[in-house]
Amino acid sequence: MTLRLGFSPCPNDTFLFYALIHQQIDTEGLRFEVRLDDVEALNQAAFRRELDVTKLSYHAYTKVLPHYVLLDSGSALGNNCGPLLIAKGSRSVDELRTGPIAIPGRNTTANFLLSLAYPQAQNRREYLFSDIEGAVLRGEVVAGLIIHENRFTYREKGLHKIVDLGEFWESTTQLPIPLGGIGIRRSLPLDVQQKVNRVLQRSVRYAFDHPEATKPYVRAHAQEMSEEVMFQHIDLYVNQYTEQLGQKGRRAVRELFAMAQRQGVLAPFRESLFLPEV
Repeated sequence: MTLRLGFSPCPNDTFLFYALIHQQIDTEGLRFEVRLDDVEALNQAAFRRELDVTKLSYHAYTKVLPHYVLLDSGSALGNNCGPLLIAKGSRSVDELRTGPIAIPGRNTTANFLLSLAYPQAQNRREYLFSDIEGAVLRGEVVAGLIIHENRFTYREKGLHKIVDLGEFWESTTQLPIPLGGIGIRRSLPLDVQQKVNRVLQRSVRYAFDHPEATKPYVRAHAQEMSEEVMFQHIDLYVNQYTEQLGQKGRRAVRELFAMAQRQGVLAPFRESLFLPEV
């Protein structure tokens, strides 16, 4: 059976999917047709239901609940790893309210967290996440919301942190911050869904046990990123919640969905958030 699989070229994704797509583990007869793309492009593909299995922002998952269920493996949760709001200097609340602010996509969890912290800052412009620092430096926007490896590079460019939205979330909830997860189509048979979850969990374990084996593949998609930043990125977003959400990880995801409902972003739903445990 061949499944359409989407994930990003970011080091955390290429690291954890390496063994699965290179047949370094038992895939239980599954094959994967891979699409590598920016997470917001993957969110949009999920809205169109183009992919069988895909990386999703948790914010985007609130919009595709009837069609996708969350796998227990593959998520990006953690502490001290949230999106950062940055600028060329200090910015007043009025300046942020007036904007514009560069964001990495309307449907990203980063944008959702910005809405929680600064609900009145509605003047936002969408950019590819890797272009946001440049937009701030050029003065196209008063501030930018950065994710991924840009957390490690913004200071080198003379930019300054206004707020860490991960810290905002953690101080509010005392839970790890849920950024992205892996959704699978609900229309697939349950045994296939569970098979994909098992295979992905094996792939994560392989990456943890054989990090050197993943290096060439991760580096090939890391653009001009230094190896140091590449592995900082992996260390930040790949952890025990990636192998298995566990009770605390699931609690964090539920809290995000509860906040989305309180904000009016998500209507009441009956679907289960998580793949049934076996």
